[in-house]
Amino acid sequence: MPRNPVRRDHVATAILEVASRILAERRDAASLAEIAEAAGVARSTLYRYFPSREALLAALAETAGQEITDRVAEAQLDGLPVPEALARVTRGLIATGAKYIALAYLWPKPADTPGQPATDEQISGPLLGLFRRGAADGTFRGDIPAEALLAMYGDLVEGAIRRAAGDRAALEPASAAVLAVFLDGARR
Repeated sequence: MPRNPVRRDHVATAILEVASRILAERRDAASLAEIAEAAGVARSTLYRYFPSREALLAALAETAGQEITDRVAEAQLDGLPVPEALARVTRGLIATGAKYIALAYLWPKPADTPGQPATDEQISGPLLGLFRRGAADGTFRGDIPAEALLAMYGDLVEGAIRRAAGDRAALEPASAAVLAVFLDGARR
């Protein structure tokens, strides 16, 4: 393992970035050998950083969860009109790309273990609050439960991320497409 802590953090971060992309694409079919190769490290190096698949998944859930939690907080969902808040959080979620998809895949596994900073309340709670506020103020249809609207929105975000994968320039068009489809279908 590198003795330099900055180098160690850099290698671990690189492995987690690659792992998020591969897990988002291949889920259970992704192997640690495949992740190591894509990260440009030997499998033994990967095991020095993450001694097991569960350790890698737990670290990925933690980092992805923290980034997504930060993006949701940065969107200021409580202080903006619903459409603007939804636009901000959509850009933030799509910007996290594969991490968003990987966390959605991992959520019932390591993300629910004690000590994980990203909890349902920190991510889904504020989003659900936004959808409830939108239903109450007439921005969204009132005949569809906020929970169902949130689930459908999440599916749209995940689909946009998959379509825009690897193309950072696609962030704005993907965000705009999600908002147009969701808001036009969810408005009264």
